[in-house]
Amino acid sequence: MSELENPQDPAFTVHLNGSGGTIKGWVVVDSLYDGLAMGGTRMTTGVTEEEVAGLARDMTQKFTLAGLPIGGAKAGIVSDGSDREETFRTFGRTVKPLLFGGIHLGIDMGVTPADRAVFFDEAGYDPRYRLGAPDMPVDWRTYYEPLIDCTGHGVGVAAVTALEASGRTGPARVVVQGFGAVGRAVARFLEERGHTVVGVADVQGTISAERLPVAELVAITDEFGRIDRTRLPQDVTVSGGPDAWLDVDADLLVLAAQKYALGAENAHRLRARLVVEGANLASSAEAKEKVRAAGATLVPGVIANIGGAASAALAVTRVVPFDLAADARKAWVFDWVGDRVRQNTRDLLEIAAAGAGDPLPELLTARRKDRR
Repeated sequence: MSELENPQDPAFTVHLNGSGGTIKGWVVVDSLYDGLAMGGTRMTTGVTEEEVAGLARDMTQKFTLAGLPIGGAKAGIVSDGSDREETFRTFGRTVKPLLFGGIHLGIDMGVTPADRAVFFDEAGYDPRYRLGAPDMPVDWRTYYEPLIDCTGHGVGVAAVTALEASGRTGPARVVVQGFGAVGRAVARFLEERGHTVVGVADVQGTISAERLPVAELVAITDEFGRIDRTRLPQDVTVSGGPDAWLDVDADLLVLAAQKYALGAENAHRLRARLVVEGANLASSAEAKEKVRAAGATLVPGVIANIGGAASAALAVTRVVPFDLAADARKAWVFDWVGDRVRQNTRDLLEIAAAGAGDPLPELLTARRKDRR
């Protein structure tokens, strides 16, 4: 059993040109643990090898922090999604040796569960079965689909934990940037715990009010996270300006959309004292440094945004107690994710309070020692 110690370079990168068809993309395996690695598949017109490598490194860090016995990987496909069926059949044929070699590839931005089913089918890959491991007694879809809100749950736990650590006793004013599956789940989670959502951003702009009714917004949001402006509640302000979500007065900002939403060029506009990353690569390194220098707190995605990745990894590594009934198994996974996020958030903030600089490397070093 092995893990690369603080690796500076990926274990290996595969360039995808297509088998029986043409695609452009990459699979980056950042690290291997006992021969296993996993991560999602991202499909956009602008995805790059560098981006995929950064996402794969994030996966390594997520699994290290969570104490899961698996390495980090990621796939990227350059496509506008216009011919999904052929794209994913070609992808499945191309990555078949990786899937059967212990590199589990799932879903990420631009890739749906239906797409995953296509490339699993084309490769003849079934995660229920792996040499040297017990069989999964349920199929992947039955296991994974009920856990769709697990990422949002973990992000919400990180936010609440950080708010409590700051000494806050009353409700916080919350802005959620991105209203896809994660953003909606976080908004519901925080509202249910007494916090007030005052701003929500989607690809069309920012909606704000003294209190936004989360359930009403969810009801008028499509599968791509776009809110129907023709059906908005009364007394809301709508702005189409870029990054207008930064101008909403709030205590907590949840970043749940595109990469580098918070960057060096806009971090100075941040009004919230707490930022929680609910998306991968949500802030640039320069933005994180500016946030720390300004005395604000940022909980990185490798701590907060682990729900989906951990849910899959728990199954691939057979840590999940599959003998539980479906509802009890779901509750077990949510509790497991919540416990890991809560502990990592507390430990990160404790390290941050004890010294200057980025506390994440110190926490990662401690968790690597724990995995030995």
